[in-house]
Amino acid sequence: MSAALAGAVVLAVLAVAAAIGALLRRRDGRARATRARSVAPADIGEAAGAFGTRATLVQFSTEMCSRCPAARRVLAGVAAEVDGVAHVDVDLTHRPDIARAFEVLQTPTTLVLDAAGVARTRIGGAPRREDVIAALDTLEHSHA
Repeated sequence: MSAALAGAVVLAVLAVAAAIGALLRRRDGRARATRARSVAPADIGEAAGAFGTRATLVQFSTEMCSRCPAARRVLAGVAAEVDGVAHVDVDLTHRPDIARAFEVLQTPTTLVLDAAGVARTRIGGAPRREDVIAALDTLEHSHA
């Protein structure tokens, strides 16, 4: 193999890797609709009454997650600002059963539950405040 051909192959591999990385970064933290699934506080190891009267932001975290503290601040901040919204942080470090049940492949992962405890939105990665607010607004408009 010539040096020019080897260089071209290396550049092509780097270009493909950069494109894949850009796509993954673009999707990270974005809210998307999820299949409706009813979630009870007991399903995630929480006491009855832990959920909000309007909505619940369920954050799945682990002890070693570097982006989970920032996600926690965003979600707790939104919950403090919006009446009837609760934030619940579920540590999956010692609960692989919950991770499997909710198909959590990365942390943080956030579920936005409606007032009935039905998951309506899923955010993989660090959530953006504006996406969380938009998901809550969508809940409001779907019940209006």
